[in-house]
Amino acid sequence: MSTTQALDSYDDDVLLEIERVRQVVCEQNLQLPRWDLVVWTAGNVSQRVRLAAADGGADDGSRDLLIIKPSGVAYDELTPGSMVVCDLDGNLLDGDRSPSSDTAAHAYVYRHMPEVGGVVHTHSTYATAWAARGEAVPCVLTMMADEFGGDIPVGPFALIGDDSIGQGIVETLRGSRSPAVLMRNHGPFTIGKDAKAAVKAAVMCEEVARTVHISRQLGSPLPIDPTDIDRLYDRYQNVYGR
Repeated sequence: MSTTQALDSYDDDVLLEIERVRQVVCEQNLQLPRWDLVVWTAGNVSQRVRLAAADGGADDGSRDLLIIKPSGVAYDELTPGSMVVCDLDGNLLDGDRSPSSDTAAHAYVYRHMPEVGGVVHTHSTYATAWAARGEAVPCVLTMMADEFGGDIPVGPFALIGDDSIGQGIVETLRGSRSPAVLMRNHGPFTIGKDAKAAVKAAVMCEEVARTVHISRQLGSPLPIDPTDIDRLYDRYQNVYGR
């Protein structure tokens, strides 16, 4: 069975949703070079396709799909049609190219964190430098308290090729308010309600990693009291912009 035929069992509403999400995922992948978060073909953005909402099926997320950037394609060559469709085991269902080498990690996150709708991976310079040191970015900025609710944590070292990276992401972020994790010796992964939210987290992760690095060159950054972090996070997440 061809990958295109693999979608034949889905109704028109699902196929329309797949095309909509392909557009979103393409647009959000193009944000990565715009914000200097990637070089060459590195990095990837994906978004979940929630089938329960599209076809009225079971709402446990097990039948959902994901759409992700193809492997080894230059950013200026990306189109909505080049985005590939996979199931949540990482199997290719539709697309002319192989899915990203990080697809297994994305799929594992979606399977085990049903609230997550978007996943991003970059090799952005400053965040990856913190990951190379295996060191969390400390919460010394109100912006960090707002966005991350505390430190940006470090996840375990894991090799690419299976879902080991995804396991590290989930075990690190499940008990954290942070939408970002620095996978040791690898780089940042971020999550969000959708691809756009996960891209925002990736942009903010790099910004604070850079700022805190610079502050350390000037001296010792001053920590923020945990109670104030809680207040800042609550206001930003529940009041600001509402």
